[in-house]
Amino acid sequence: MDAAFTEEQDEIRRTLRELLHKRCGPDDVKAACRTPAGYDEGLWRQLATRLGLPGLALPPRYGGVGCGPTELALAGEETGRALLPAPLLASCVLVAPLIAELGSERQRAGYLPRIAAGELTAALAVSEPVGTVLALTGRNDGAWSGGGRAGGIQARQAEDGWRLHGQADQVLDGHSAGLLLVAAHTGGYVRSRTLLFVVEPTGLGASGLTRTRLTSLDETRPQARVELRDVAAVPLGGDAGPTPDELTAALLRTGGLAAAVLAAQAVGAADFALSSTVEYVRVREQFGRPVGSFQAVKHRLADGYVRVQAARSAAYYAAWAAGGGAPGESGGEDGIGVAGPLALAQALEALNHVAGESIQLHGGVGFTWEHHAHLYFKRAAADELIFGPVHRLRAHAAQRAGLFDAGVLEGAVA
Repeated sequence: MDAAFTEEQDEIRRTLRELLHKRCGPDDVKAACRTPAGYDEGLWRQLATRLGLPGLALPPRYGGVGCGPTELALAGEETGRALLPAPLLASCVLVAPLIAELGSERQRAGYLPRIAAGELTAALAVSEPVGTVLALTGRNDGAWSGGGRAGGIQARQAEDGWRLHGQADQVLDGHSAGLLLVAAHTGGYVRSRTLLFVVEPTGLGASGLTRTRLTSLDETRPQARVELRDVAAVPLGGDAGPTPDELTAALLRTGGLAAAVLAAQAVGAADFALSSTVEYVRVREQFGRPVGSFQAVKHRLADGYVRVQAARSAAYYAAWAAGGGAPGESGGEDGIGVAGPLALAQALEALNHVAGESIQLHGGVGFTWEHHAHLYFKRAAADELIFGPVHRLRAHAAQRAGLFDAGVLEGAVA
């Protein structure tokens, strides 16, 4: 494994940091979150046209840049530093890879170039916890993907095509996405399985679609409730769709990529929270001397620094594993299923710790809702609620690695 970054990778990081520094300060973030879209649409278009951010990891034949998970993770680290509210995670990390891997050629050519250009945003709507669906906190080949279970989202084939019924909660960017990728049960009790369906909210058959933006802990990650009542849909990859094993494997790989990017975003957020705290304690005085000169404060900041650097190494390794690793090394699906959840768990813990310390060390001003430290603390808490919790991320990674008996782990995390 070569840990050195190329000039192109360093340039991606530098350019993105400079642009976000100018356009995405704490006040800009708060204002963008409270728009109907939940993000600054002008900035998103600029990121698409100037940097090609939405298509960074998409193939050039579909309008992408042709980079890989490492470049996407580096971009995620910079967007995490600024807490950029944008459809990057939902559109480019969760949906675009699934379309690229499982979609028909017509679907790829129809949707991926528009996603890469920043013209189309997308969201993944699932009725189960997304951490389980992406194989981050549990096996994704169980009840969620079939078994004739009632509830969730059901698909039936009518004379005029497929129709969906059901509800999905906590859909990231679901209120504004121009395309929904919906996981739905089909096949009845005996042959039940799950397929992914494409739903266009502005299409003719989407009259039964209701999307409600929810109040979320972290406003930079807007969520929505998606209700489907006889909504027209098209299976991803055609009527036959992928086999259950193909779908499970695709979701595992998407989960590995998502975990790497999320871990990188948490590292970027933690790094900024730590550096801003260091700057503050250098100038804030108590008892006639800077707060940062006290040994106890130095120890707390040093502990945070070690946590951030360790999490950064884990996030980079997870991105490398998501890209396939190297022959004979721990890349591939086994590496993805272990490295991704472990990196995410470590990064979320680091962000949670550093953000909490930032609030404490900023003193009275740090406890006001107006201070930016709360934005970072909310990001840590919300990401763990959506994709964790941390102990389940670690337990599932340990189970995949074969470290402990599955029954022992189930009792430990219950």
